[in-house]
Amino acid sequence: MGRKVALKVDVDTLRGTLEGVPGLLSLFDRHGVKATFLFSVGPDHTGRALRRVFRPGFLRKATRTSVVAHYGVRTLLYGVLLPGPHIGRKAGHVMREVAARGHEVGVHCFDHVRWQDNVASKDEEWTRREMRRAWDAFTDALGSRPTTIGAAGWQINRFTLALEEEMGFCYASDCRGVAPFYPLLEGVSSRCVQIPTTLPTLDEIIGMDGITARNAHEPLLQATRRDASLDHVYTMHAELEGLGLRPAADKLLARWAEDGADFVTLQDVFTALDPDNVPTKQIAWRPTRGRSGLLATEATRGETVDEH
Repeated sequence: MGRKVALKVDVDTLRGTLEGVPGLLSLFDRHGVKATFLFSVGPDHTGRALRRVFRPGFLRKATRTSVVAHYGVRTLLYGVLLPGPHIGRKAGHVMREVAARGHEVGVHCFDHVRWQDNVASKDEEWTRREMRRAWDAFTDALGSRPTTIGAAGWQINRFTLALEEEMGFCYASDCRGVAPFYPLLEGVSSRCVQIPTTLPTLDEIIGMDGITARNAHEPLLQATRRDASLDHVYTMHAELEGLGLRPAADKLLARWAEDGADFVTLQDVFTALDPDNVPTKQIAWRPTRGRSGLLATEATRGETVDEH
């Protein structure tokens, strides 16, 4: 058995749910793998993300990854010139289909743009309200309680950690990092274990250093070959790998399989852990190449941790 690669799919938009998720289900069926799908379950307000235009690096990323081509004009008008459709109500049948086909399902957020752009500076009341809305919309759409959550845009605050434990989530994937850990942020700790994303995403590397959709699998293969003893979490996006970048994802999965990778879900990773041997690590805020802003990231030993 080779290294484990956990496949996590972030589903941000209505289009991603209705069109991208079925594409990924077909792709995963072809490769015989299961994945963890994390759904945005409230209103699709993707158009409001255009307010990020003044953030360093946002325009470069939007240009490199062809935002209009991948998300579609209509999606980019939601919350601006068009009302934001409620994803859970309009696409709950897709979420239920994912679960029925044996994939893991969990919570991404209620309102993706609202969470990603605001949570780092918000208080406990705001955070609790948003997480409760996400919980309720998920249970309405799926008919079951979620056991896992993964924050939109890798954005959290200290209240998020406490609420994940309080609400009964077993594990979360809110951060970037190296391996599972119990999180500590601004003096707040949680026994809801973090299973961080370990690899860059396609939208972070395409357009950088000569990387295109045709060869994007190569740096990811190199990353997993550097240390064959390390397991990884790879985050896909339904709007990308499920639509225009599906051929790139197909090639990546095939090459990983040739390398002997064992594809798993976040639940598989969690089940294999020994809770007594999971370390506690601080969360730091770091820039990530190819993405604008700072992301919640597992701190290295001896690193000075600043507030967001």
